[in-house]
Amino acid sequence: MEAATHPSQSITVARFRTPRAAAVAGVFFSVLLMTAFVLARLSVPLDPLDRGEWLKTDITRVTIALNLVPFAGIAFLWFMGVLRARLADLENRFFATVFLGSGLLFLGMLFTGAAVIGAIILVHIGEHEPLVSAGSFAIARALGYALVNLYAIKMAAVFMFVTSIIVIGTKLVARWIALLGFGLAPFLLFGSWLTRWSILVFPAWVLVVSLYILIDNLSRAPGEDEGNPC
Repeated sequence: MEAATHPSQSITVARFRTPRAAAVAGVFFSVLLMTAFVLARLSVPLDPLDRGEWLKTDITRVTIALNLVPFAGIAFLWFMGVLRARLADLENRFFATVFLGSGLLFLGMLFTGAAVIGAIILVHIGEHEPLVSAGSFAIARALGYALVNLYAIKMAAVFMFVTSIIVIGTKLVARWIALLGFGLAPFLLFGSWLTRWSILVFPAWVLVVSLYILIDNLSRAPGEDEGNPC
């Protein structure tokens, strides 16, 4: 007969594994989304009023990028879920609501923007007449740009800011990482138009957070994690 697991041992295991799960999910999200953004940026002009010349070239990179987005989204949901599970007894309800809402809005607009670009490609492949001559292309292209580069990136900035507040209060990560989030969030909120690669700031910051949590937990013995909010 197996010996019963003491409640304190179960708590210790849960506390040790949950941050590591968040870190792994965050790394997957960051790598997948940065890869998708780079592939898309190298193929699709940033100009929302472009004439669709990129559709006449090889669209393989764009297709790969669009197929990576759902998996990045799944990893991000996991990242948010395990962080909330870890901080359930410590987080403020107000900040928890903004954390969850901004994260879900970011994903919703990212998915919608990717779906719009995917629809443009599907219609272009199956259309006998040039798609770019239709007014619907201009509308869809501008919509896809606005969803990702205007609205989703703003929600990413809010998520960075509120997550920095939460982690600096709970000491889940080092203070300098939270301060980095405070500095980068206003840039995404008000100055993301300054560079075409600004969209990479958010997944790069999540990668820094995730790697810190992962390295910190791998360096701990299981018994050291109990009772420590870090």
